[in-house]
Amino acid sequence: MRICEIFRSLQGEGVMIGIPTVFIRTVGCNLSCSWCDTAYSREGGEEMTLEEIVSRIGPTRHICLTGGEPLLQDDAVPLTQMLLDSGRHVTLETNGSMDISGLPDHPSLLVSMDIKCPMSGMEHRMRLENLSSLKEKDQLKFIIADGYDLNYAVNVLRHHEVRCNVVLSPVGGMDLEPLAEEVLASGLEVRVLPQLHKIIWGERKGV
Repeated sequence: MRICEIFRSLQGEGVMIGIPTVFIRTVGCNLSCSWCDTAYSREGGEEMTLEEIVSRIGPTRHICLTGGEPLLQDDAVPLTQMLLDSGRHVTLETNGSMDISGLPDHPSLLVSMDIKCPMSGMEHRMRLENLSSLKEKDQLKFIIADGYDLNYAVNVLRHHEVRCNVVLSPVGGMDLEPLAEEVLASGLEVRVLPQLHKIIWGERKGV
């Protein structure tokens, strides 16, 4: 696999927020979101075997396979299965444009799938049929830039059966008040969460 970086930090997003986690960031993405904060992962990196990747992650139980878009790489699913078989909990972050129906059905796999909203410029690339593959333990994330994005998220949730956790975060991950007020006014039963790593370390890479 082509790997951009492997590092240990706190999980900054979603239902696992705050948990010490080793991140495996793959190279390459098939989308180009207007607010992307990991554009550096689009190219470069290092070719590594699955065994080399596993040897680099140490004893940490919680692993996050992220990108870019990890499912662009053929070995993403075998790596996920290898990590699960070793007793680890794996969060697999995917951008909503890739078929997730072939991911392992395992109690220690948390699929974290995005739905890109209109301000990202990528909403037309979403595979909404993926929503039926998400299980109760998984999570669906929306990054919200404005009221139009929020209305889009509301419409997705109203017109599709979503069984999993739903997380809304503001673009940039830190200015929570406007989004929190809008969610409270809407009556949505969702989580409003920051990007914790940005609150702690700012825009640094490798956190």
